[in-house]
Amino acid sequence: MDKTNFKLPDLPITPRKIGISIVIALVLYIGYSSYYTVSAESVGIVQRFGEYQYAVDPGLHFKIPFGVDSVIEVPIKRQLKEEFGFGTPGATFTEQIANPKEWRLETTIVTGDLNTALVEWVIQFRIVNAFDFLFKVRDPGAALRDISESVMREVVGDRTVDEVLTIGRQNIEASAQIKMQAVTSLYEMGLRIDQVQLKNVNPPKLVQASFDEVNEAKQERERVINVARGEYNKAIPRAKGRASQKVQSSEGYAIQRVNEAEGDSNKFNALLKEYIKAPAVTKRRLYLETMAEVLPKVTNKVVLDDKAASILPLLQLNKIKGDVK
Repeated sequence: MDKTNFKLPDLPITPRKIGISIVIALVLYIGYSSYYTVSAESVGIVQRFGEYQYAVDPGLHFKIPFGVDSVIEVPIKRQLKEEFGFGTPGATFTEQIANPKEWRLETTIVTGDLNTALVEWVIQFRIVNAFDFLFKVRDPGAALRDISESVMREVVGDRTVDEVLTIGRQNIEASAQIKMQAVTSLYEMGLRIDQVQLKNVNPPKLVQASFDEVNEAKQERERVINVARGEYNKAIPRAKGRASQKVQSSEGYAIQRVNEAEGDSNKFNALLKEYIKAPAVTKRRLYLETMAEVLPKVTNKVVLDDKAASILPLLQLNKIKGDVK
């Protein structure tokens, strides 16, 4: 067979086949456009000719085809966020980030002491009322960005630059969240502000080096103060302990001396009573007790007789015996 002269057979196209094709295409289109699926984390808002009809839960549902009914999915169970001054990849919300050319402008805020701070922040929120979110405010995402920026400028503008950059961050976050929630509720935007979080808060680049030096000086001051407090906390309890020990020792010594004095006094009184009863016996007993206590401590002893005219010299026999060998 000559391949150059090969041709496909011509199929006859009749009005009946055209009609059948149109019917089949119409049936397929009707079937495809008559159902829709709402994801698990969203709710479906059904509009008929653009007018709100009702809300449907997640799952498979049917609608009038040919564009009569349209469905908008609103992620009411997902936490959304908007970022100011920066942007992270994988945005889950159309208004999550602004144009990068506007980042520097939206983060430059004047503080209460007429200084300037570069404040980057993020807000996390949820859609709690799909109808209000879609129909009460035109472009609610952009409106929320405007509200957030306005509130942040107000809150930061009420504080000094030192508060904004250091100790006032948590207070700013809490105040901004309360104010944003109040405004969104006033406008009936159907939103709940879950969190406002400050990210990077810095002074302008022109004064960054000076600000870092000031921060280092403050940190060094705090370190020195903490070291001094530590030494104070160690020295004061030690001194108090020593003082308490000396006081207790003195009190113990005073009690001991008083008890000894009372004991000596009671002993003397007891001896006095015995002496009054028998003076001679008591006197002799005291003499003997005293000699028994004193004589063992005496090394050289001299014995005298009342009748002797002088001291009798003794021959040192022990010494002579030691010298003779």
